Amino acid sequence: MADYKELGLVNTRNMFKKAMKGGYAIPAYNFNNMEQLQAIITACLETQSPVILQVSSGARKYANQTLLRYMAEGAVEMMKEMAKEKKLKEIPIALHLDHGDTFELCKSCIESGFSSVMIDGSHHSYEENVALTKKVVEFAHKYDVTVEGELGVLAGIEDDVKAEKSTYTKPEEVIDFVSRTSVDSLAISIGTSHGANKFKPEQCARNKDGILIPPELRFDILEEIEKKLPGFPIVLHGSSSVPIEAVKMINENGGKLKDTIGIPEDQLRKAAKSAVCKINIDSDGRLWMTGTVRKVFVEKPAEFDPRKYLGPARESLTEMYKLKNEHVLGSAGKA
Repeated sequence: MADYKELGLVNTRNMFKKAMKGGYAIPAYNFNNMEQLQAIITACLETQSPVILQVSSGARKYANQTLLRYMAEGAVEMMKEMAKEKKLKEIPIALHLDHGDTFELCKSCIESGFSSVMIDGSHHSYEENVALTKKVVEFAHKYDVTVEGELGVLAGIEDDVKAEKSTYTKPEEVIDFVSRTSVDSLAISIGTSHGANKFKPEQCARNKDGILIPPELRFDILEEIEKKLPGFPIVLHGSSSVPIEAVKMINENGGKLKDTIGIPEDQLRKAAKSAVCKINIDSDGRLWMTGTVRKVFVEKPAEFDPRKYLGPARESLTEMYKLKNEHVLGSAGKA
């Protein structure tokens, strides 16, 4: 059993409490490799933002669960050394399982040092979701690990999470769900979705330049949930903005991404000022990393040193995460 506190990690309880009081959201950035992890830590330390390092079940398999534990511990030590060197305040770091779908997976992550887990029972019936979430909560709370549950279904594809269409969260269910499960935070569905193709073209309008304009998030549902659960932490999944610049870089350098569209950053900023205190971002990191790597290969086709293309990718990711913290999530300076 690895104790997350001995790894230098924290759970999300105090993070969320401060975020709700301060009107900002904690960045929850997914990572799959060392360069992504380095970029997240560097960007969040330099902007003095708390951060949640997110790992999907697919990423955990890819990285190897044993190595992952030491990567998380190494990230904390890297942050402390950089903070000392740059004379900055140390930032709180949580390690979170994104979209855990079984009790066994959540249990394994808790035992290997995760400080927070998500149990996504949204693909089950309501009663099965309640039972599964409660079981995970009862185990996690023994070790002071926080748990995120989910009501409603997000459409899209990302790692092992796949859904053809979304089902909005029903506000009338949230009080019963939270009280029966004792979950620490709740992921809801109000129009965000997974992946880089968050909406079909027919769902969107187009501006004068032919750029797709996504539909507005269902803030009315969010407001109803806030009324029923005052002061309770709410989470938004599938919240990458899918920047046109990153998509353009990919396509100009051999890629073939079509009809990509994300969540407008002004809508995410609006959400971050509400009860939404955790916003998940994965696809944006993938897009910037892929775009930068493709650009290097086109400009320097003889390059074969991974440091020469992953290094620039890491730098572009660092800048992207900084901008998210400063201008979208509002988490900069909140460590």
